[in-house]
Amino acid sequence: MIRRLVILVLLFGATMPVLGGAAARPDLIASGVTLAGIPVGGMSYEEAQAAVAPAFARPIELVYGGTHWRLNASRFGGEVSVADGVSRALDAGANTPVDLVPRVNASDVGQFVAALDKRLSYPARDAHLVGLRGLTPIIADGKPGLRVLRGMTAQRIVRAAESSLRPRIRVAVSPVASKLTRANFGPVIVIRRGVNELRYYDGTHLVRTFAVATGQSIYPTPLGTWSIVDMQRNPWWRPPTQDAWARGLKPVPPGPGNPLGTRWMGLSAAGVGIHGTPDDASVGYSASHGCIRMHIPDAEWLFEHVHVGTPVVIVG
Repeated sequence: MIRRLVILVLLFGATMPVLGGAAARPDLIASGVTLAGIPVGGMSYEEAQAAVAPAFARPIELVYGGTHWRLNASRFGGEVSVADGVSRALDAGANTPVDLVPRVNASDVGQFVAALDKRLSYPARDAHLVGLRGLTPIIADGKPGLRVLRGMTAQRIVRAAESSLRPRIRVAVSPVASKLTRANFGPVIVIRRGVNELRYYDGTHLVRTFAVATGQSIYPTPLGTWSIVDMQRNPWWRPPTQDAWARGLKPVPPGPGNPLGTRWMGLSAAGVGIHGTPDDASVGYSASHGCIRMHIPDAEWLFEHVHVGTPVVIVG
């Protein structure tokens, strides 16, 4: 009798609910549930994993012009636990969106974008003097440059790596304008050595013409294209030690009688410059030791209308 009672208790007890225990997890995800934006309602654990995992395995497609990069999110960290996401989806109520966001290493993304910047970016090219047509300057216009917008590009990559949609994204770039164009090129000096004339141009427009003195036949003013590299008000004159004609001469401080007048505009041609002179009678002749002499008021005017970098073309 006792044995029969024990058997009955075991049989009936097996069908009774466990009081006070945790509820068993459902076998299927509730209807309307999405995981990382992907519908998984009504799916089993295995089905949901199979539906979600491929989305995060797809590479990120980055585009610039005709160039495409296929980037695996794993190179930026990009770790994601699909199993954890599916477990949370199984616990979610109907019509619940469940998030699943990979952990992306922003530093790795930044390093990639910095390398991309070096590869794609290039500086603007300023307008530049290419020669003369007759005596008129020929100026080639500048060309814009390009720079990668690092912050915006990195942000796009991070968002794509965090998304299950893995949208195609573009490298964010911005044009870089030339600082110097044909329209704002500024001053150009053309010196005609054969007739002792200095022509001041604003770009290609002739503004003023000056009489000057250029070098004697034994100290010719050098032909070619140069630029102003040094500008001084009230300069000292110091004798060039390498020239025989200057041996024994002493430096001359600023003031009346200074061989450089009141302004000095040194050229990239060694030892040669444009300057004023107290010897007005020499202007108009080949009388200097290679420099270009001007009347002092003319040199002062020119000084105010040029800058370091102004091109100077000297022709015969």
